Amino acid sequence: MGGTSSEREISLRSGVAIYNVFKERGYNSVSIDAGKDVADDIKREKINVAFIALHGGWGENGAIQGLLEVMGIPYTGSGILASALAMDKIVSRRIFEQQGLNVPRYVVIERGISDFRSQISDLRLPLVIKPSSEGSSIGVNIINKMEELEEAVGNAFRYGEKVIIEEFIDGKEIHVGILDNKALGAIEVRPKKGFYSYEAKYTPGFTDYIYPPALSNKEYRDSLELALKGHIALGCDGATRVDLKVNREGIPYILEVNTLPGMTATSLLPKIAQGVGIGFNELVEKILELALKKVREV
Repeated sequence: MGGTSSEREISLRSGVAIYNVFKERGYNSVSIDAGKDVADDIKREKINVAFIALHGGWGENGAIQGLLEVMGIPYTGSGILASALAMDKIVSRRIFEQQGLNVPRYVVIERGISDFRSQISDLRLPLVIKPSSEGSSIGVNIINKMEELEEAVGNAFRYGEKVIIEEFIDGKEIHVGILDNKALGAIEVRPKKGFYSYEAKYTPGFTDYIYPPALSNKEYRDSLELALKGHIALGCDGATRVDLKVNREGIPYILEVNTLPGMTATSLLPKIAQGVGIGFNELVEKILELALKKVREV
């Protein structure tokens, strides 16, 4: 948990919540704040299996997974390739397109290209501007007029060399929980101010959560099906959270797959699991069991 990414504080919250479950249940467990000497820490603690709660950066781009594989230590969640694919919003989106899954209309711009306005001439306002490899809505802005474009793009470029500019899908924001290649259910988020930003996600009272979401039966089924297809398309394992928008006509669009979703008792995946009768402690143990199951199947 922890690490050095922009999601460090959220990662620490998830890690502490998970560690407390293991401590309460009597597991022989240790918490590791991942720094550059994380390999030494893992070796010193004689880890048998790693529960990854390392949001962003090394935790979600396949790096920590690669280290653990080299060390011969099983771990929770998706493997190296699926983690890297999901972390890169551009690559994952192209895979979704290849699989025929609905995605918002978008363009990709790279740092140093000065005439990017011509590339987005076919896109309709409002527009969403986001970094290609950040989580927790960090660096994301929604603009309603072109005069806001330069500042929003500059903000997104603070977090990487490529930026996605996409059409805003007017509709409901739906998050689907996946566990063991099955869609558990979905939850709707309604920020009280603007969009589901970092502030809205992590400040109590800034967002309303609707479970189950206010969708028709068909819209709900279509959303679960789309989310599961996205999870499978990237080759994900364990528990993921898939972010969707359902437009005014009831058509779902996939935005991204989160291979290491937040794991505090109030995070979205635990909320979805709770809705189908899986408490937080049980969810944590199920994720651990899936990692051990992979080892037994080898």
